[in-house]
Amino acid sequence: MAELHRTDNLKWDEYFMGIAKLSALRSKDPSTQVGACIVDGNHKVVSIGYNGMPRGIDDDTIPWGHGEGLDSKYLYVCHAEFNAILNTRDGSALKDCTIYVTLFPCNECAKAIVQVGIKRVIFADDKYHDNVEEQASRRILDMAGVSYSRYTGRGIDVKVK
Repeated sequence: MAELHRTDNLKWDEYFMGIAKLSALRSKDPSTQVGACIVDGNHKVVSIGYNGMPRGIDDDTIPWGHGEGLDSKYLYVCHAEFNAILNTRDGSALKDCTIYVTLFPCNECAKAIVQVGIKRVIFADDKYHDNVEEQASRRILDMAGVSYSRYTGRGIDVKVK
C-alpha cells in the first residue's frame, strides 16, 4: 500500500506570510519591523522587501525615533512594500500579483501597489487601522479595485514587533 503524503504542510498563504515575517527580521527599526513578499499567479515569489533606510545611507547617521521634524525616522525609512516593488527586476512582472505584508499598507504604499498593478493585499496586522493614512489607503485600494484581507492562516513562529 502506498504511503500517504503529509497533510499538515503550509498552505500557500501561510508560506508567503512566513516569508514576509522572516523578511521583517532584516529591519533595523527598533519599534516596528515590517516585511513584504510579492507573489505571482503561479505561486512564484517575484520580490521581497522590509522597512529600512535607502540603499547607501548609513543606518547610524539617521534617527530611528519618532522625533519631530528632521529627527523623525518617518522622513527617511522606505517601507517594506515600497522596497519590494523597487527590488523587482521587471516592474511589469507585478501586474496581477498578490502582496503579503506584515502590516496594512499606508496610503503612500497603496498608491505604489496600485501603480504597478498588484491586485491583492494580504496583511497580518492592522494596528493603525483608524489613522487617516490607513483610511486613505483603503479608499485608494477600493477605488482601484485592489482586494485586501487579513491573513487568517496558522501562526508562523517568526516573531516581529
